[in-house]
Amino acid sequence: MPNGSSGKILHVNLTDNEITEELFGDDLYRLFPGGKGLAGYLLLRDLPAHTDPLSPENILILANGLLTGAPLSTATRFTAAAKSPLTGGYGESEAGGYWGPELKIMGYEAVEIKGRAPLPVYLAIIDGQAAICDARHLWGQEPDWVEMQIRAELVSDKARVLQIGLAGENLVRYAGLTHELRHYNGRNGIGAVMGSKNLKAVAVRSSSGRYTNFAAHPQALLDLGKRFSKEAKNHPPSWDLHEKGTLPLVSAFNAAGMLPTHNFQSGSFAGADHINWEAIEQEILSGHRSCYACAVRCKPEVKPGGKYNLSQTYGGPEYEAVSGFGSDCGVDDLGAVAYANELCNRYVMDTISTSATIAFAMECFERGLIGLDDTGGLELRFGNAGAMLQAVEWIARRQGFGDLLAEGSYRAAQKIGGDALDYAIQVKGQELSFHEPRGKVAVGLGFAVSEIGADHLVSIHDTLLQNPASVSFKGAQALGINNALPARLLNDEKVSQYFLFENWVSLGKVLGLCYFGPAPRSFMQACDVVAAVQAASGWEIDLNELLKIGERATNLARMFNVREGFTRADDRLPERMFQPLKGGALTGVAYPREEFEQALTHLYRLKGWDPGTAAPTRTQLEKLGLEFLVNGR
Repeated sequence: MPNGSSGKILHVNLTDNEITEELFGDDLYRLFPGGKGLAGYLLLRDLPAHTDPLSPENILILANGLLTGAPLSTATRFTAAAKSPLTGGYGESEAGGYWGPELKIMGYEAVEIKGRAPLPVYLAIIDGQAAICDARHLWGQEPDWVEMQIRAELVSDKARVLQIGLAGENLVRYAGLTHELRHYNGRNGIGAVMGSKNLKAVAVRSSSGRYTNFAAHPQALLDLGKRFSKEAKNHPPSWDLHEKGTLPLVSAFNAAGMLPTHNFQSGSFAGADHINWEAIEQEILSGHRSCYACAVRCKPEVKPGGKYNLSQTYGGPEYEAVSGFGSDCGVDDLGAVAYANELCNRYVMDTISTSATIAFAMECFERGLIGLDDTGGLELRFGNAGAMLQAVEWIARRQGFGDLLAEGSYRAAQKIGGDALDYAIQVKGQELSFHEPRGKVAVGLGFAVSEIGADHLVSIHDTLLQNPASVSFKGAQALGINNALPARLLNDEKVSQYFLFENWVSLGKVLGLCYFGPAPRSFMQACDVVAAVQAASGWEIDLNELLKIGERATNLARMFNVREGFTRADDRLPERMFQPLKGGALTGVAYPREEFEQALTHLYRLKGWDPGTAAPTRTQLEKLGLEFLVNGR
């Protein structure tokens, strides 16, 4: 068996009611040591091209990272992957929490699920024994009751229950997964894939075991963990996350003219002070929770009650939900914003795509492309909190106008017609997360080239690397960054920085590390990541090989999309990004179109991809040990 791993993958066929195991060796594991890399390899190996994402033939992969479950702060994440029903391409979403570590210490690196059960089921994996169980009584029930019921049936109040909600059952194309009622695989519609399989949940529990059972050098790993816990508290940006989470971004972005407002028309929101960190702390915040073994503890909790009768059951809003349901929808009612987040968590659907699709509909309504007859009497105007909340309900239930919005802004725009596509702020069918590309150009480059569609966790944000005196810039120097560059500068050096950090962030997804762990964003320096991998695996490995592992995972995802027919034309930005912002400190600023096209070409060359097709070349695939993909297998 390879160190740092049990070497086992659990295969489940719901159609045939079959469960088997696969054992893989160190040579394969070193190429694809978990998470995004292992998921991409399994999808390309086992999923036929051009499969309907909501058909029984689609495959759901739940893959741990190499370090998932290690006694290290932020080593908590697992990847959920499938062909995305939202984009039609490679689909992937990571989550932290406790489910991945529980699966890891029980001895599985991944679970691969095929087929469709004739009736609702859940998968139970307890102490290495897997069974497919009847879930007809769980279908249609809320996640808190489902979790309680499954734990009772398994006679384990500590079973970790990964599940879909009403949105996944109703095949909302941006439905997600949740476990512990706090942790979410939000993006790309993986919950709809799980719902299409009649699979309500995957419960895991190990009564014994530790990650260090697999580690090559367990004491070295424990020593690193103790040091990381101290350094997380002494690292200013990390401790700021501990104290406030991501919520201070509202005020920071508003002041910088980068707070997406009214469907990305403006970068400044007049009501920002009503939904910022100070308002949240005073009005609704009750504390923070953590993920497995993590000292950062950045997840907000809310006080129960208030105008919208908020519940503590599903956690509180983070920056993306506040900006999405707040400034982007023009709503400055903090209670309504928090309740919209709660509804998304209860129904288990992506807060980013939900809020962005509603903001899209609001602009269509205000521009006269849709009216009350289309919306079922819902006056979808910016700032209408009641209409926004009703839209969330209708989307999850696929009722009325919500049935169209449940398809995502791209498909909805196609049906609405006229200029609606101009107001669908998406890439490859997935809505932009709430980071303004006109203020952070490398983030925009990541939105465009990301294989899963627009996503902000593809590389490092420009603002972290623009001040040479900052803690984050100093953390980046060990990775080879020498010059601090302005956030809105898009030149060859910025593209090179983007390429380096795309590989670094991709590596984090292979290892199972949270974005809030490694430098330059946080406390874990590049040498620390190398040391952690060496302690876990026993490999003699350096930073360059680790970066190649991250690059290999990205190339796997790209080859999946190439196989599905994606081309350079799909690596684009919404037309709105090339139009000047209308409000805030960046009024009049547009994304530079000519520089964008030049940057894409330069990036493809750095990647070893054909600049015309945006596909990895034969030479690049062979360089990364992906020869099996050369002939399209």
